[in-house]
Amino acid sequence: MTDSAPPRISDLARARPPGGVGPDYLAGLNPEQREAVETTEGPVLVLAGAGTGKTRVLTTRLAHILATGRARPWELLAVTFTNKAAREMRERITHLIGPSAEGLRWLGTFHSIAAQILRRHAELVGLKSTFTILDTDDQERVCKQLIEAANLDSKRWTPRSLSGLIDHWKNRGWTPEKLPAGEDFANGKGQTLYAAYQARLASLNACDFGDLLLHNITILSQHADIAEEYRRRFRYILVDEYQDTNVAQYLWLRLLTASTGNVCCVGDDDQSIYGWRGAEVDNILRFERDFPGAKVIRLERNYRSTHHILGAASGLISANRGRLGKTLWTEDTAGDKVRVRGVWDGEAEARLIADEIETARKSGLKYSDMAVLVRASFQMRAFEERFVMLAIPYTVIGGPRFFERAEIRDAHAYLRLIVSEDDDLAFERIVNVPKRGVGDTSVQKILTIARENGVSAMQAVRALLGSDELQARTRTALSNFVRDLDRWRTRAAEIPHWELTELVLEESGYTDMQKADRTSGPTRLDNLKELVQSMQAFDGLTAYLEHVSLVMDLDRGDSADSVQIMTLHGAKGLEFPLVFLPGWEEGVFPSQRSIDEKGEKGLEEERRLAYVGVTRAKSDARISFAANRLVYGRWTSQLPSRFVDELPIDHVEAQSDTGYYGASAGMKEAKSRWDEAPSFGSGYSSPGWKRAQSFTAARAPADRPARHALIEGDGRLIATADPKAGSGWTKGDRVFHQKFGYGHVRLIEGNKLVVAFDKAGEKKVIDTFVEKA
Repeated sequence: MTDSAPPRISDLARARPPGGVGPDYLAGLNPEQREAVETTEGPVLVLAGAGTGKTRVLTTRLAHILATGRARPWELLAVTFTNKAAREMRERITHLIGPSAEGLRWLGTFHSIAAQILRRHAELVGLKSTFTILDTDDQERVCKQLIEAANLDSKRWTPRSLSGLIDHWKNRGWTPEKLPAGEDFANGKGQTLYAAYQARLASLNACDFGDLLLHNITILSQHADIAEEYRRRFRYILVDEYQDTNVAQYLWLRLLTASTGNVCCVGDDDQSIYGWRGAEVDNILRFERDFPGAKVIRLERNYRSTHHILGAASGLISANRGRLGKTLWTEDTAGDKVRVRGVWDGEAEARLIADEIETARKSGLKYSDMAVLVRASFQMRAFEERFVMLAIPYTVIGGPRFFERAEIRDAHAYLRLIVSEDDDLAFERIVNVPKRGVGDTSVQKILTIARENGVSAMQAVRALLGSDELQARTRTALSNFVRDLDRWRTRAAEIPHWELTELVLEESGYTDMQKADRTSGPTRLDNLKELVQSMQAFDGLTAYLEHVSLVMDLDRGDSADSVQIMTLHGAKGLEFPLVFLPGWEEGVFPSQRSIDEKGEKGLEEERRLAYVGVTRAKSDARISFAANRLVYGRWTSQLPSRFVDELPIDHVEAQSDTGYYGASAGMKEAKSRWDEAPSFGSGYSSPGWKRAQSFTAARAPADRPARHALIEGDGRLIATADPKAGSGWTKGDRVFHQKFGYGHVRLIEGNKLVVAFDKAGEKKVIDTFVEKA
């Protein structure tokens, strides 16, 4: 038998037509995916569930249209939400069809494609083709100028709030003249300010990101010939993540698409979670009404998660009424059930998850295979502190770590300056935060005088108040600042340090500053509330600030192998073998704010967020909720999230060690099926609890009403301090504490130990709370 002849060089080098695709480019697609690729004519909606191969369908569909000669690259419009998604799509198509993919000039984000169109027709909306696109800082600067020109209080009506509101109006497709009467800013000045803003941008030959689409809508709706030109140009239109489109994006697409056009929208109504930034799930829900005769193709076979994870997620999302409906399935019938655990409080939840991360690490998982997904950023603090203590590497995705957030650093700077007037760094940070009329020039002058005279900035300020070195307005502002600090320093000796923090934030105007910021203010206020609550675990302000210094002093270099901590919104599109989902409690998740603001619509979006969280897990999903949380300085009994009871029990393994005791009658009625733990014994009376009670009572001024009991009900006495008790410990013994980590015994007082911990410093603990290392 002879070998076959080798290929000829001329055959290998022979020119092939552009866009030539091998006959196997459809290989590997399942029947539904192949149908989505080959159904090229007419309107098509591809409902692509989590992990069903959506990106592959999109890119293969584009390649198929080009390979079969239905269109040339420049006749395709493909729209994505991010530059990263656009790059990935272009790379995949290039891999499939070769260099001709470079001709896909209309593949990009909504804004990049809208910018191309606007450059060609800028004069129709009063711009030149050389217009600039303003960033967020420039937009806020313009808003500040307009607010000042209108003689408005910029502290109450902040530039950031106006900028965010204008962006919201543009996302809704509203020009100034079409602004509804109910939309307002500064008591009736919203429309005037919006019109002035647009006029100011036109005079600068500039637009913001919202204008890119809004000007497109104006051009296409007022100039039928231009709209028709683009409809003829774009023979096929593809849209990714259609469930995340806002009103302006929807209107723009409708203007570019004839009712019987070849438009294919890919999305998942069950993953529409960005309503807070303008996304309208109704856009995907009414697709069949917008495009009569549209074909709907459901991608339901999941290639990511196990049978139980998909079963739990599908059962949960089925409670939503506003959905088109689909059920994910997989051939992978193995895997563990979704675990639901109840714990006593937030600290216990952090300890549980940290311990399970270490156990998973020892079983072979990498840290980067695990993620902690929280509803809101304030929940991260407990996990960050626990991970630092146990030296578990972690990375916060989508934002800074808790103690590195601007609002937390600001609060700490106030407290540091109260403790020590010599802290010039703290002074420089907050002397004009919130704005008091102390400008940068004045601050630098104060610091220079302080250095030249060898004194602190605060001492220099006190000296300058009696001179004419500073302007009268600045002296008045600094005089008030010094007076406030002196008053807070006096109060520090009278009230608990966490109440002092609340007082400082309120009286300084810092809280009001955040309330005025409608964009990020609510999140920052939540973080500050978490800060105040976390401070109650420490004996005093100095001890707390030392703790923060220790945490911040540790190596913060992100390891390539680290646990990922992020919000559920930031996790969309990602996947991990092991996912922890903490804080599934009413008011936390679903968010009470979301329900209060949007009612049933907000609740359904929260449920979609829960669905997204569960489907991030490839093989192991673990949900937890706490029985008690510290809220505004009080221990409150928490109810499990309604989402917990909506999980199908066939796909869930429940482990409940919690109890809900002594709650109000209403709370006793609201039982969860996970409440199966035995009752505890007598009242809650731990040493730390008693110390907190006596500390608060002893320092409460006569004019302040006494606090009510924070928890009323049954508990279990874990340990008490007994100075007469003997101890089996000796000085120098190496110990381990669940909260403070490793250390060695420095002093023994009955059954109390003074332990020098490696990372938490010196602490006094009951001997039963430690074990030999």
